[in-house]
Amino acid sequence: MPVPAPLKIYHIVHIDNLASIVADGCLFSDAVMVRRGGPPTTIGMQNIKSARLTMPVRCHRGTFVGEYVPFNFCPRSVMLNLIWYGNHPNLSYRGGQQPIVHLEADFDRTVKWAEAQGIRWAFTLANARATYAEFRARLDQLDEINWNAVAATDFRPADVKEAKQAEFLIQDSFPWHLVERIGVHSQAFAPKVASAMHGAAHRPAVEIKRDWYY
Repeated sequence: MPVPAPLKIYHIVHIDNLASIVADGCLFSDAVMVRRGGPPTTIGMQNIKSARLTMPVRCHRGTFVGEYVPFNFCPRSVMLNLIWYGNHPNLSYRGGQQPIVHLEADFDRTVKWAEAQGIRWAFTLANARATYAEFRARLDQLDEINWNAVAATDFRPADVKEAKQAEFLIQDSFPWHLVERIGVHSQAFAPKVASAMHGAAHRPAVEIKRDWYY
C-alpha cells in the first residue's frame, strides 16, 4: 500500500480537556503537561507516559519521546481500543470511548509549518514506546511505514498491532490552528465540543464519525 494522499494525522483527547487546549492555543507534550500539573482528565497509561519521558528520539539527539506531541496516522487507534475494552490493569481511566474526540490535521501542512518555525518533528515505524522503535525524520522515508497495518481493522497479529501504532511526533507543542476537523462518537457530544470552542478564532468542523470508534 502506498503512502496515503492526502496524509492525515490524529490525536485523541477527552472532551473535558478540549476547552483548555483551545484556551492555550495548542496541544502540549507530556513533558510540558507534567510541569503544568497534568490535564483535567488523563486517558493514557501513566506508566507508559512516564517511560516515554526518558525514551530517546534517536533521530534528534538529546530529545525524548515525552517531549513531543504524539499523533497516529489513523483514527480508531489501538489506544482507543484499550479505552473501549476498559479492562487493562494499567489504565486508570474507565469512562469509555464515547467522550473521546479525534483531532485531525494534515501531515504535509503540519510538516511545512514545523520546518518554517524550526521545530523538530519525526515519525516512527511502530509504537514509539518500544525500545526497538525506529525513528525517521525525512519525507522520503514515509514509505518505510507499513501502511497496510496502519489501515488494518484486524490487528490481532502482533506485528500488525505494532506497525499500526506508527507515530508522528512534533516537539513541545502542536498549534490549535492546524486542527482541521474534530470527529465525535455521536450527536450527543457535538454541542459539548462546540461549547469548548466558544469564542475561539479557529473553530474546526465537528463531524460525527462513528467509524472512527469501536
